[in-house]
Amino acid sequence: MFEIIPSIWIINGKCVRLKRGDFATEEVISNNPLEIAQAFEDHGIKRLHLVDLDGARRGEPKNYHILETMAGYTSMKIDFTGGISTDGDVIKAFEHGAKTITAASIAAKSADKFTQWIVSYGREKINLAADTNPNDYKIKIRGWLKKTEINLFDHIDYFYQRGLKHLKCSDITRDGVMEGPNFELYAQIIEKFPSLSLIASGGVRNIDDFTRLKEMGLKGVVFGKAFYEGKITLADIDKFLAENNVA
Repeated sequence: MFEIIPSIWIINGKCVRLKRGDFATEEVISNNPLEIAQAFEDHGIKRLHLVDLDGARRGEPKNYHILETMAGYTSMKIDFTGGISTDGDVIKAFEHGAKTITAASIAAKSADKFTQWIVSYGREKINLAADTNPNDYKIKIRGWLKKTEINLFDHIDYFYQRGLKHLKCSDITRDGVMEGPNFELYAQIIEKFPSLSLIASGGVRNIDDFTRLKEMGLKGVVFGKAFYEGKITLADIDKFLAENNVA
């Protein structure tokens, strides 16, 4: 099944958007993130990617209350991310309603700990985010504010060999600029790691991008700005879901 997964980014309890992950480009979309989530649910969306940007910057989640509200007032499966770095963070995320969590920084800083999460909580509940600039293929963490010296493909392979099933990968140069996903990057990942459930993120322009990613063999796509700028509408989502019998 191919999933189209809207992304809601939270700063100070508000839904915002950024360009290429730059916090200086912050623009408030809505003071009511729940209302946006419910609109997606009303149009057949089953999964939501909830990004705690405050948590990503500070190294620990700050918006559990938003997670709890969305889990309480929608039936969507919520993937929560942003600053998750301890077992306590993981447990609290699940207690507040997350079905899965996605982590990036902890995997780069403490590979053993992230591996243990895969084992302890299960590979269906722990997702890796591997975000990079294809100019050097180095992993970026802490809301993309910090560059590491870790190679993207080495990073994925390390966890792939240890049971990782779900990967979300972003080309950060394309995030929030609607120039199209990095199809070449995703093709490389699929070729190297054929049994991974790969989710694309960044650069989506329209539902044609959804179709191409699905045909390539990806398991889903995270989208945000294209919707918030009207390039993808709720009617487009209805049409895609109906034509592809996916959610």
